[in-house]
Amino acid sequence: MSERTISVAETTALQTGTGGHRQEPHLARALGNRHIQLLAIGGAIGTGLFMGSGKTISLAGPSVIFVYMIIGSMLFFVMRAMGEILLSNLNYKSFSDFAGDLLGPWAGFFTGWSYWFFWVVTGVADIVAISGYVDKLAPGTPLWIPALITPAVLIVLNLPSVKAFGEAEFWFAIIKVVAILALIATGVVMIATHFTSPNGAVASLANIWNDGGMFPHGMFGFILGFQIAIFAFAGIELVGTAAAETKNPERNLPRAINSIPIRVLLFYVGALVVIMAVNPWHSIDPASSPFIGMFTLAGLGIAAVVINLVVLTSAASSANSGIYSTSRMVYGLAQDGNAPKAFGKLSPRKVPQNALLFSCIFLLSGLVLLYSGDSVIGAFTIVTSVASVLTMFVWSMILVSYIVFRRRRPELHAASKFKMPGSGFMPYVVLAFFIFMLVALAQADDTRLALVVAPVWFLLLGIAWYFNRQTPLQQARMAEWAAVSTREKATAARATAAGR
Repeated sequence: MSERTISVAETTALQTGTGGHRQEPHLARALGNRHIQLLAIGGAIGTGLFMGSGKTISLAGPSVIFVYMIIGSMLFFVMRAMGEILLSNLNYKSFSDFAGDLLGPWAGFFTGWSYWFFWVVTGVADIVAISGYVDKLAPGTPLWIPALITPAVLIVLNLPSVKAFGEAEFWFAIIKVVAILALIATGVVMIATHFTSPNGAVASLANIWNDGGMFPHGMFGFILGFQIAIFAFAGIELVGTAAAETKNPERNLPRAINSIPIRVLLFYVGALVVIMAVNPWHSIDPASSPFIGMFTLAGLGIAAVVINLVVLTSAASSANSGIYSTSRMVYGLAQDGNAPKAFGKLSPRKVPQNALLFSCIFLLSGLVLLYSGDSVIGAFTIVTSVASVLTMFVWSMILVSYIVFRRRRPELHAASKFKMPGSGFMPYVVLAFFIFMLVALAQADDTRLALVVAPVWFLLLGIAWYFNRQTPLQQARMAEWAAVSTREKATAARATAAGR
């Protein structure tokens, strides 16, 4: 049967088993609670924290602490909005599904392909980071070697089954968590023992505010800090792409989402406070990882090498998550007629292998970037800025979908056991914050490029949608969506009138 959006009436029938079901191959619900929890943690601890935090500190100084806290708190509301909608209809495979259902087929097309492009760009950034750290661990290694090996390893990790991916990501995340906890513990000992660095600086919490205050570069420096920091959170929405493969999503998704504030405070704020207390912010090299720098400063040479390996693992973890999510997103797009049918097929192990291989091919563009840029961190900054604009678009689509969800399906919102806090006004606050983020990206040359690339991408998407919408399948989907939307608006209006 042809793919189409699911109306409210069909949702109830599908979930209760009283109606028909969608005749399509199903993804396997093989990700347990530990997989989802660590997938959420791994998504929250991105390559941007390990590799990009040095530059963020140089731009914002100690106020970088507030930068990460503000971004983390805003994204918590995005995640709560996403969680409420996903749990209102367990037939949604991802946020691309509910965007298409609530806003129209065009929204599913734009959200799905933009998320795919975001992760391809992020995967390229991760390959750039991996190549940079391989060069540090084994100087002289040709950059093309890790750039070719990484996609091959990702294919091996993702092809067997979703559980194989979950296990790999589980251990990747464990390594990142242990590394950050080790850094915090080491820093606490250095502060407690008043460690003195070669430049004469004594480890103390006072280092955070004694050198120019919390805002040494003023508000402009504070705003610039958001440019790179926002990318550190890219991937936080990964649990949304895993919704269709999660066991007991009613229990596991809320647990993963509600732990976001704790993760931000511990892994971001905790680590950066310790780093700047041990090593005054102005002496941190923006072109290298402050995590590696702190272990080197402590005289733990072996630990510094280990952290290099951990950061390399973090980048591999991010790329692994990206390939997983892009393959599922392209699979969903194909199911909705928004991508070639071949990408909508599953392997015998219920893995969308064609979509997976399609995404991996694009990671090879990292080779071009590595050999065309002046430095690894320069290439990383450019790519991550583009990725930041794309991920903010996806987060914005989640929020706009939620606004429409509350207005058109008030009965589902009222029945939800996982309501978004401040649901009446916080979506607008967070959307305003994203506009502020775009302004921040426009303030520097290396991040301003993203504001040029993104419109070109959306123009290409618009052209692709113009032709795709002419197909009989999309015409039928749009007609059905319009009919369902009209009925829901009328029902919501009657309910509002009756409540007065």
